[in-house]
Amino acid sequence: MTLSGPTPGGETAHSTSAKNEKLKEIRLLLLDVDGVMTDGRITYTEAGVESKSFNVKDGLGIRLAMDAGIRVGIVTARTSEALRHRCRNLAIDLVFDGVKNKRAVLDDIVATTGVSAHQIAFMGDDLQDLPLMRCVGLSVAVADAHDLLIEHADMVTIRRGGHGAVREVCESLLKAQGAWERIMDRYVNDEK
Repeated sequence: MTLSGPTPGGETAHSTSAKNEKLKEIRLLLLDVDGVMTDGRITYTEAGVESKSFNVKDGLGIRLAMDAGIRVGIVTARTSEALRHRCRNLAIDLVFDGVKNKRAVLDDIVATTGVSAHQIAFMGDDLQDLPLMRCVGLSVAVADAHDLLIEHADMVTIRRGGHGAVREVCESLLKAQGAWERIMDRYVNDEK
């Protein structure tokens, strides 16, 4: 992860400190779908039905973040039944799909959730994500994002979209907010 730099994983002590301060403030994590929750590929059956592959580790990361009080939502330009099914499965009820101008929905999100823009993180991978990324408290680009997003991101993941990048961000949020140890203790000590 990096702060305002093009190389995933290359941090300075200053950038780590600044990023951690931003991570501590986040109450809502917004995710793009194609290229973030998936690897960006879209598959169609011969009948024209679209399918997507989601990373199960990302799913657990989302659930852990939600259990710790971090709300998770979706902002995506596309619509699909596969996405709706995945959101139901993960209990994500804040879904803005079919959005052509992602920046334009920020006011609705703030009004709906009561979370201010500086307490929101948005994770994207391509050009249409940049306007929203520039208006939130923490902008995150996946490792294989467009170069312009990487250049403008507060944080760049080590993992590619659809390959654990969402989990990486969820764990970073939980660690910065002091919830990670409690979560790990629950698994290590087999607490109910």
